[in-house]
Amino acid sequence: MPTTTIRLPEDLKDRVARAAEHAGMTSHALILAAVTERVEAEERRNDFYDTAEQRYAEILASGKTIPWSEMQAYLEERLAGKKPTRPATRKFVR
Repeated sequence: MPTTTIRLPEDLKDRVARAAEHAGMTSHALILAAVTERVEAEERRNDFYDTAEQRYAEILASGKTIPWSEMQAYLEERLAGKKPTRPATRKFVR
């Protein structure tokens, strides 16, 4: 496994050591877990934005969309156990 050096302010280094001890792990393990958690969060965020951009491009290409107020009412009725009619798509207007 490659090695990466990070420089931590002394007070943060002490906080990491205390938190790691409290969690029953080494400082190294705590830092590794924190970096992993942050990277995964950024990956999820990027996936979310990529999906949003893709869907918006599809809306622009097809010209079809459903106003949020109609979709929200439809979803609320479905959650209430009703069988509402799906809202019709219409031309997208910016």
